[in-house]
Amino acid sequence: MATYNRERFEDLVAASWDLVIVDESHRLGGSTEQVARYKLGAALAEAAPYLLRIEATPHQGKTDHFLRLIQFLDRDAFPDEGSITRDRVRPFVIRTEKREAIDAEGQPLFKPRMTRLQAVTWQARHAAQQRLYEAVTDYVRHGYNQAMATQQRHIGFLMILMQRLVTSSTAAIRATLEKRLEALNAPSPQASLSLFEDETDPEQWAELDGQSQADMAVQTAVETRDGLAREKSEVEMLLDLARETEAAGTDAKAEALLELIYGLQQAESDPTVKVLVFTEFVPTQRMLADYLEGRGFTVALLNGSMDLDARTQAQLSFSQDAQILISTDAGGEGLNLQFCHVVVNFDMPWNPMRIEQRIGRVDRIGQQHVVRATNFVLEETVEYRVRQVLEEKLAVIAKEFGVDKAADVMDSVEAEPWFDELFVKGITDPDSVDQQCEAVVTQIREKVAESRQGSDLITEETSEGQRFSAEEARQWRDHPAQFWLERTITAGLPVRGGEAVQEGEHWRIRWLDGSESARACFDARTAVARPELEWITLEDARARALLCGQGAELPRCIAGQPIPRVRISGLPETVTGVWSLWELSLSADTFSRKRFLPIFVNDDGRAFLPTARRIWDLLLTERMEIVEALAPADSQHWDQSLAAATVQGEQHIQELMELHRTRLKEARERARYAFEARDQAIGRIGLPAVRAYRRRRLEQEHKERMATLDAAETSLPDLNAIMMLRVGPGFASESVAAAGAS
Repeated sequence: MATYNRERFEDLVAASWDLVIVDESHRLGGSTEQVARYKLGAALAEAAPYLLRIEATPHQGKTDHFLRLIQFLDRDAFPDEGSITRDRVRPFVIRTEKREAIDAEGQPLFKPRMTRLQAVTWQARHAAQQRLYEAVTDYVRHGYNQAMATQQRHIGFLMILMQRLVTSSTAAIRATLEKRLEALNAPSPQASLSLFEDETDPEQWAELDGQSQADMAVQTAVETRDGLAREKSEVEMLLDLARETEAAGTDAKAEALLELIYGLQQAESDPTVKVLVFTEFVPTQRMLADYLEGRGFTVALLNGSMDLDARTQAQLSFSQDAQILISTDAGGEGLNLQFCHVVVNFDMPWNPMRIEQRIGRVDRIGQQHVVRATNFVLEETVEYRVRQVLEEKLAVIAKEFGVDKAADVMDSVEAEPWFDELFVKGITDPDSVDQQCEAVVTQIREKVAESRQGSDLITEETSEGQRFSAEEARQWRDHPAQFWLERTITAGLPVRGGEAVQEGEHWRIRWLDGSESARACFDARTAVARPELEWITLEDARARALLCGQGAELPRCIAGQPIPRVRISGLPETVTGVWSLWELSLSADTFSRKRFLPIFVNDDGRAFLPTARRIWDLLLTERMEIVEALAPADSQHWDQSLAAATVQGEQHIQELMELHRTRLKEARERARYAFEARDQAIGRIGLPAVRAYRRRRLEQEHKERMATLDAAETSLPDLNAIMMLRVGPGFASESVAAAGAS
């Protein structure tokens, strides 16, 4: 395993990334620099020229943790904890608040959310299920206390899971008891799994979904023969009761779910309303699928055992035909299901922040309806009592700190052990529920306060209060880049051996590699309105291959070269002359940047910059027509175009040079800051010989770094024509594609 992990690590680091994006990147910080996930993050940050970290809780009141994370972005700028200041951090952070986000019309980007706790009442017909719950709770209470007394934490984990399973469904507890009995009857019982050795890592355990935890925990061994015999007897008794309960009738919560769906259909006057149901455990998922399908509903399933293709197919099925999607937590990770607005948490994770992750599958950009979330909990249970008190107190904290929920400012995984302990205490000592809730809420309040204080480092100060502009949103939404991409692909594929056929509002595309996109679109509005379509963007490797493949490089024009003669629809016939596009570049040792400049010189030899820009816009949006593929060139027009480009481009070159000088100045400042901070740290070393050696090495490294920056002062500007067209009236038509036969 160590060899396998090392090879995976080396392959990842050596993969020549252009950009590394890390979601939930606060997990990379670890507790020290020796943690494996930190080492991976540091290696990827060094291996890639660009790194984007995405996280909701970047600073959790731990400056050392925040320092490790921000050093991924620039180690020189943040050599020690003293460098963590608002002014130094601000250039590296883009901070957005979900509740402040608006769309292009200035309306809130996220729809309101309605969440309610629904208590499911035991009916007389559920007496067997209630007895099973009470029997398992007694078993858990006894087994957990005994496990803790004998320091068998792995058995304690198993007891916690048994309680969560029995509140999920009879099917879940029955299936798990069967697996546990099988493990206890094995001729050579397994030793405790590696996860439970040398004290469990709470973060590692908390990151597993409920089904994975159950699959691991049922395999843990009992350490004494007496303990083995006693547990076998108890498990057999509970298993018999579970089987009897399953045979006695339906699940109380399953019946409540059915009533809820019927009620939603009536309330929304929509018999096809889609419902997303979450459960922690696969047996519950299967039970619900059988129950609902038996009553005429079409059901799709998602769980962590499914590969990417199966997950994609399940999501597609839910978007089209299936009315209900039943998913486990692992199955729902990363899904965008905004075409559904109803979520039912059939069973509740003890950590309420995990529920936010579930609801987030539908509470997304593009959601058109108020999000409705219903959380089921069995009445007259310890879980119900704890949940009631906890939700009330968490709402007070959210109001106190001005956040929507505690999950906005603290890490779900970090809080996991607190909630586990709270529910276990509620089970083992039901009379202490209020007291235990208050203790956990105190911990949460302190943690939120620390996180909010740390968040001041990354909070942008604005005089307007609202940092989001509807006008900017409209510019991004209506940017013609999507249209240009569509025109490039649909016009370019047929001439290169592919195919692009428009069918109504979508395209059927056969790519150069032989793959197909049966139902594709290019613009964001269509993609949001019709999520079943494949949205083609510049991120698509097939699109990039078409744009950047052989023959797609920018051409170069030279004096005397014949140029195409074209007619441009939308351009007045009085506009005649030569239009050209020039590439301006500035190259230095560690710096390269380009800009493009359109130039138009009329037949009188005068340059008009506004006309040049208008022609460029038309070239990108209108259908052009070629009259003469290679018209004779006029050296006078070339000289005039070059002269105009030289004059107009001077300002752009100056801007590029100024940007280059600014970057060098910033790099020198970071290098000096890092040198001084490290020099001070070396000065605190007690051994003179070690101190002198490290200082000499630091000075040499700093000298080499500054010499590299000095060398980068020399920069070379360049100007090249990459396209020239003769425009004017009286020409017939055909596509200007040849203008860039490029």
